[in-house]
Amino acid sequence: MLVALTATAPLWPPLRVAFAWVWQAAHLLGEDGPGVAAAVRRRLGGLLGAMVRHRTSVGTLASGVAHFVKVTRSYWAGLFHCYAVPDLPRTNNDLEQCFGSHRYHERRASGRRGASPSLVLRGEVRLLAAVATRAHLCTAADLAAADKAKQAELRRHLESRRQRRVNRTRFRRDPQAFLQQLEEKLLQPTLPS
Repeated sequence: MLVALTATAPLWPPLRVAFAWVWQAAHLLGEDGPGVAAAVRRRLGGLLGAMVRHRTSVGTLASGVAHFVKVTRSYWAGLFHCYAVPDLPRTNNDLEQCFGSHRYHERRASGRRGASPSLVLRGEVRLLAAVATRAHLCTAADLAAADKAKQAELRRHLESRRQRRVNRTRFRRDPQAFLQQLEEKLLQPTLPS
């Protein structure tokens, strides 16, 4: 054990420096960081500048530090949005948990192994309804207060999506018959208006 520690002793100082930089970046971007977009941007920019200037101090880890700086800079434009908007979570873990929970409950209720095909067609409605009913109990008064025009527009939108999917399926099953049917509709004489 002592021989191994002695043999790897020169590798530890660069590793400590690189780890401290990454830890500091995580701390700046985390819950305990400054919390204001401008302050986080300024401090992280300073840290990345220091990492570039002193990357030779980490020896063979310099390429890893350069990669970390490059990737962080590539995300720079959208990296601080969560600090500028109040109550916006800094990670998407809650969102992923929400989608995963919905997928689990839907598979359990339907007995399917995969997601239901209707989730693709009506997912924007079903997922929102599932999240809303978990967050707050809906009453009859809530449902009665719904905007009928918006409901009708949403139904038209969902029906058009369903119809496009039906047409794609019909085309894949028998392209010739589908195209023949389209041609017949196109060539039908129109009534004078």
